[in-house]
Amino acid sequence: MEKPGYLRVADSLREPILNGELPPGARLPSRAQLSRRYSVSDQVARCALRLLVSEGLIEGRAGSGYYVRAPSMEFLLSRTDHIPGLDPLRTERLGARTETASAAMAQRLGVRAGEPLYQTECLGYAKGTPIALHIAWEPALLTLNTGRAPGELPAFSVADRLAEAGIAVDRIEEEVSVRGLREPEARRLALRPGASTLVVQRTHFAGQRPVETSDLIVSADHCRLGYRLAPPRRDG
Repeated sequence: MEKPGYLRVADSLREPILNGELPPGARLPSRAQLSRRYSVSDQVARCALRLLVSEGLIEGRAGSGYYVRAPSMEFLLSRTDHIPGLDPLRTERLGARTETASAAMAQRLGVRAGEPLYQTECLGYAKGTPIALHIAWEPALLTLNTGRAPGELPAFSVADRLAEAGIAVDRIEEEVSVRGLREPEARRLALRPGASTLVVQRTHFAGQRPVETSDLIVSADHCRLGYRLAPPRRDG
């Protein structure tokens, strides 16, 4: 089956963009030029350009035309052990507070709705740019009056801090999803609301009990997640 005209036009522009023949900043032919070159209507040429805009490959400039978009700077975030050559993020604590568990958070932590939680927030910076928002929740009763509550041992990992309170973390689970950036998050990260966002939901367990859960929120256009996994063991 023959491809629709707008896909043929988009394909002919996409390949030289991806292989570097059309470098960032290069101006694309106008709609009229594309229409003549590929014997298509102005509407078909417009649809082809809009498709490449939606793919993030080009951008329109009012009164000037369409240009190849410079690729976004990407940061690699390690989600397991340290990856050589990867600088750790500089973190800025945004504060800690107590709140009551919503129905959704109660389900994540295995507590009753309305129970007190500690909530902490921090921003992660790379090269001076905020790229990651981290929000964590923990049942307040776990570490109340122990000196081991969130924020009281800021240099400790979650597992080490809870171990100091006599709680042995023996499992960590993660789920990764994609959604639009919400306005309060967008303000923190200096991005537009609705931008594609990776959300890494990490939960620490002691036995079957969730003892801490968090969301790592990063721009899907600017960040990649790095995992280092061991090969499966052979029995026997």
